[in-house]
Amino acid sequence: MQDAKDLAAWLRLSLTPGIGNQRARQLLRAFGLPQQIFESSQTALGAVVGAAQANALSQPPSALDDLLRSTLDWLAADPQQRRVLTLGDPAYPRCLLELEDPPLILYGMGLAASWDVLADGSTGLDRAQAAGIAIVGSRNPTPQGATNAHDFAQALAQAGLVVVSGMALGVDAAAHAGALQATRADTGAIATIAVVGTGLDRVYPKQHRALAHQIAQGGVILSEYHLGTPPLSSNFPQRNRLIAGLSRGTLVVEAALQSGSLITARLALEQGRDVFAIPGSIHSTQSKGCHALIKQGAKLVESAQDVLEELQFAVSAQPSAASIEPDSVSPALAGLLQALGFDPIGLDGLQARSGLPTPQLQAQLMELELGGLVARLPGGKFQRIARA
Repeated sequence: MQDAKDLAAWLRLSLTPGIGNQRARQLLRAFGLPQQIFESSQTALGAVVGAAQANALSQPPSALDDLLRSTLDWLAADPQQRRVLTLGDPAYPRCLLELEDPPLILYGMGLAASWDVLADGSTGLDRAQAAGIAIVGSRNPTPQGATNAHDFAQALAQAGLVVVSGMALGVDAAAHAGALQATRADTGAIATIAVVGTGLDRVYPKQHRALAHQIAQGGVILSEYHLGTPPLSSNFPQRNRLIAGLSRGTLVVEAALQSGSLITARLALEQGRDVFAIPGSIHSTQSKGCHALIKQGAKLVESAQDVLEELQFAVSAQPSAASIEPDSVSPALAGLLQALGFDPIGLDGLQARSGLPTPQLQAQLMELELGGLVARLPGGKFQRIARA
């Protein structure tokens, strides 16, 4: 169980108005641990951070007692799987200490091995980062995009990589699910890491409650935000630096030009990590962000093998997504799949392309849809689904 006095000092430092991560690190460098900061004179503190901040440090924040109590209760509810990591904790992941702006406090929930410290000083999270691949993308992906996120994550996890994402709707959720499907929870290995933008006593979005439980059983959920923190829009771009920092590379599956996924990709580049992007239709707004990244030097990937080779992980012969053909459909359905191509198409266009009568075309589309080979899109369009 974490020492209550030590935790209280760290929480007080993080809650003090006007003292963000940068000033807190200045104080830690000058005075040592938080308890020593609060034992120092206002004159000494003012020389480091200014008179106003020194005055703020002299008064415990009003929210401190409640936050300390709730945090201690949260830790006591599951001491094996829950942890509060501070910059002074030996279990704080080294890979995040390398960031320009590492979190002062990191809340963690998941496999107990994540907090282990090895003889060389590295942690379970450091080991995960050495095999980490961030998979990010649209919250509203196309059916093909969601399939790609799941299948790439599953294949990469089967090869030994740890999938890192943000537990958001769409691509994030599909990536976490794919990684969990590939890794047995009873092995004790981290399958996936979710970095969230709320306190760990909240699940956002609410419909991911079951997914969050699965991730905690087969991986780790991390947050730099105190318990009780709601889903504020400003928190999500901020947490993206942690997603990039916990990974060797970042794979963008689908993204519009203004997507937050491009922020993660930029941060990965700034941290010296690889960036990968899956190309898509030139007509899809969800592909334009990936195409922009490729133009700027991101590595175009068509299969999980492309990522594994670039990261120099052991690979097995795998066909690219575009080359995979269903082997269990009739010749008639195979002909319709050929006519569909891989771009969305309406019923009229598909009828003109295939030459099939409307009742026959609709019956075959229904059969392909039930078989998971075709998805029905908004606007009355259909899209063929390939497997990565």
